[in-house]
Amino acid sequence: MKKALIIFAGVGLMTTTNTSCIVSKKKYDAETARAEKEKAEKNALAKQLSEQQDVNKKLSAANAEMKNNIAALNDRINRLKDSIATLEATAKELNNKINVLRDEKENTKRQLKSTNDQIAAQRQRLEQLQALLDQQQEAAEALRRKIAEALKGFSSSELTVKMKNGKVYISMQESLLFPSGSAVVNPKGKDALSKVAGVLNTSSDININIEGHTDSIPIHTAKFADNWELSTARATSIAHVLIDEYRVTPAKLVASGRSEYDPIAPNSTPEGRGQNRRTEIILEPRLDELMKLMEPK
Repeated sequence: MKKALIIFAGVGLMTTTNTSCIVSKKKYDAETARAEKEKAEKNALAKQLSEQQDVNKKLSAANAEMKNNIAALNDRINRLKDSIATLEATAKELNNKINVLRDEKENTKRQLKSTNDQIAAQRQRLEQLQALLDQQQEAAEALRRKIAEALKGFSSSELTVKMKNGKVYISMQESLLFPSGSAVVNPKGKDALSKVAGVLNTSSDININIEGHTDSIPIHTAKFADNWELSTARATSIAHVLIDEYRVTPAKLVASGRSEYDPIAPNSTPEGRGQNRRTEIILEPRLDELMKLMEPK
């Protein structure tokens, strides 16, 4: 019995031992499998982590590149903003210049119109002035012809009638009008003056300037201290003859003496001095309308 018990116990022990071995192996295998699984999972996680780290590196690089791009874009945007501001300022300045030029253009147009109006007015005045000058020239020429016709009985050595500067010059020599050194008009001189007065009295719009002239030889008498007095006295004597004896209107006359200072020939010869001893009656058609046109507006 004891032997049976021992055998049974031994068998039981063996069974237990075998069972324990079997259980331990299973557990080992299970642990090993679990460990391997965990290792595989760990490796997988490590691989995923490495991949994630690579992705993160790429993302970081991409993020850094993006930041750089954004910074570059912001810099470009700022430059564009500056360019836009500059362009806007330039556009504003150009618009101001355009406005100024537009105003200047309008002012120029107004000035041009005013200038054209002035030119037209000046042209009209010039045409009127030329017409009056032509009339004055025609009137002077007609007067010259009348005077020349009235004095045709006198020789050219006694007097001449000519046109100069739109005026009629009647130049009478001393031998026709006065004795030497005298201011008293002789009869032949009065005859010539009467014919001149006949024309003057039929011509209302004429200014008459009487000028006495002498040669360069000094004179000094009881009556005349010098050639100035002689030339002026002769001009005044002729004015009196025209006014007192032939009824020429006094308001038309001006009498003056030029002495020896307006010669028409050299005083170095007797002939030249004879030509210089003269009295000139200068006739000029009145230019009232002409003077009005020449007055500044």
